[in-house]
Amino acid sequence: MDAQSQWTGLDAARLERITDHLERNYIGPQKIMGAQIAVARRGQVAYRKSFGSMDLERSKPMADDAIFRIYSMTKPITSVALMMLYEKGYFQLNDPVSRYVPSWKDHRVYVSGEDEAMVTEPARRPISFRDVLSHSAGLTYGGGLPGVGIQHPVDKLYRALKVKTFGGEDTMQGFLDKLGQVPLVYHPGERWMYSLATDVCGALVEVISGKPLGQYLQEEIFGPLGMKDTSFSVAPEKVDRFCANYQRGPDKKLKLIDDPATSAFARPAGFESGGGGLTGTTDDYMRFCEMLRRGGELDGARILGPRTLEMMHMNHLAGGQDLSTIALGSFSETANDGVGFGLGFASTKGQVETGSLGAGDYYWGGAASTIFWVDPKEELSVVFMTQLMPSGTFNFRGQLKSLIYSAIVD
Repeated sequence: MDAQSQWTGLDAARLERITDHLERNYIGPQKIMGAQIAVARRGQVAYRKSFGSMDLERSKPMADDAIFRIYSMTKPITSVALMMLYEKGYFQLNDPVSRYVPSWKDHRVYVSGEDEAMVTEPARRPISFRDVLSHSAGLTYGGGLPGVGIQHPVDKLYRALKVKTFGGEDTMQGFLDKLGQVPLVYHPGERWMYSLATDVCGALVEVISGKPLGQYLQEEIFGPLGMKDTSFSVAPEKVDRFCANYQRGPDKKLKLIDDPATSAFARPAGFESGGGGLTGTTDDYMRFCEMLRRGGELDGARILGPRTLEMMHMNHLAGGQDLSTIALGSFSETANDGVGFGLGFASTKGQVETGSLGAGDYYWGGAASTIFWVDPKEELSVVFMTQLMPSGTFNFRGQLKSLIYSAIVD
């Protein structure tokens, strides 16, 4: 075993099975256009490779510094940003959001019916900061998830009010005020549903800090951590590093759905979506992951205190339940069995229930099939980037977990 393998406890030859797996099953048959993966243990990168193409139409091989749409991998970053304000005493987790958003004082909850016949009742309690951080507020995505049409009568009201994040033109305050008019799908804290809640967290960062979300993230997280290529839009001088985005068609072939040269991400963002608006690189996101793994600090930059971060990846679902018993809706960036949810992260509660290794890890993913996880017990950070929508097409997380954890030999 070489010196690096001895230090990381990862068998280099076993890690190389990742290469064979991706090339044989995905890159060769062109199920994805390309990918990047980085695996670090104890702060040292043990595996980092680029595969395939970043732009099939232009025959561009995947660049090591390629920029990806990370979509919902924005959510953990935004959650960390809001918890930085928690650490400064601006709110407690059980405080009502209406302290900062008066239009949220009188939320009502859906009971039955739709349109003019819709019946609602007063919320049993106000929406709290914990609720929006843990997707337990009663909000929805307004029917705007990949491959998901209108699933609930309340979603029609989102659309009627033009509640939009990416591509929206509302101010953060206007966005929050619109959500104050829409009934909740369930009473706050009682269920879990993937929703616009993290966009609300981003709006709260702006309202509380008095700074635009992008500016706050740059000053408080990206700058201190050296995440030099992460932002809500790709700068003109970096567009040649921006990947194309694809969708798997009915014929199982890749279809271009967002050309980097004409992408909306190549223009300044109208609405800075804390739930899904960021672009960035594998190396940048690995720096974010390593900050998390080290308890909130990296290379002398302290972002959060270790006890705050530990609380964030505890399971905050009501009664300690997992998502299989409490979740509503047909879409998420995680499976439900044996999975808990904290303040911005899902977590593996039990290996038996999930059928995967890594109990105690925490993680999330993005709509274009990007994933990451951090495992404090194993001192492990993993980032996987590609650009394929929707994210549930292939189980990259499960496959990579099998390959990576089986390479740990110490």
